[in-house]
Amino acid sequence: MADPGPPPNAAEIMESVNDALQGLELEPHETSEILGFASRELPHLHTPEDSYFILGSYRDPYLRRLRIVQNELDKRLGTYPFLMADLSELDIDRLPVFRIRFTLLAAHTDTIVAVYEQDAGGEVTELGKISTTPYFDKSYVLPRDYAWMSEQNLATETDVIAAAATIYFNDDLDEAATEEELDSLITAANKKDISLTKPDVIDRLEEREDSEHAPVSYSWVHLNEFRLFELQDRCFAWSSPDDLRDVVDDVP
Repeated sequence: MADPGPPPNAAEIMESVNDALQGLELEPHETSEILGFASRELPHLHTPEDSYFILGSYRDPYLRRLRIVQNELDKRLGTYPFLMADLSELDIDRLPVFRIRFTLLAAHTDTIVAVYEQDAGGEVTELGKISTTPYFDKSYVLPRDYAWMSEQNLATETDVIAAAATIYFNDDLDEAATEEELDSLITAANKKDISLTKPDVIDRLEEREDSEHAPVSYSWVHLNEFRLFELQDRCFAWSSPDDLRDVVDDVP
């Protein structure tokens, strides 16, 4: 099959690529390759269907959770949920091709949905991108075991366990600081009539530590980014695959 010709909005596409590459001068074959990618992939995002760009780790087992999100969104009528990994590549060795593909897809998709289960890897870069203009208003984050540690956020046992995981598995805290933070958390939870003791919480965390879905401890940078989304009603936390299926329903 012959490659499609340049897209009608080629000038606009190359302008966004130019911004992404900070004005780097492109060679003719590079421009041709980028426009070929745009001709193949962007038309799917310019249909009446609602498009969802799903971000997260492609490593196993994290990829399975991205597929859960994709499958749940695909159950809706008139949707096109996709992962970058499912689309064609850019054969340009000289350039940062991830940056180009991300820019084009993020700019043209309707909604970005990002799943987080760790505080390392390429997801860190993606989180920084979608938390700023022009992507923030179309983006939603789904972090596993996230809880902003303020008393008003402790409404359920799940909230307390998520907040405890952030403390208990935080390598930046020494043993004394961990104990102090857990004591403070349990006191706050008990004031909200959540009947948990510190041994209860530790037992539940250690049970999950031995499972595939061990709790996550995020960096302070991650927690602040998640909090920004949370304050804008764009953050939906989850703890298990079933929880994840449920919170996908909250994504518009």
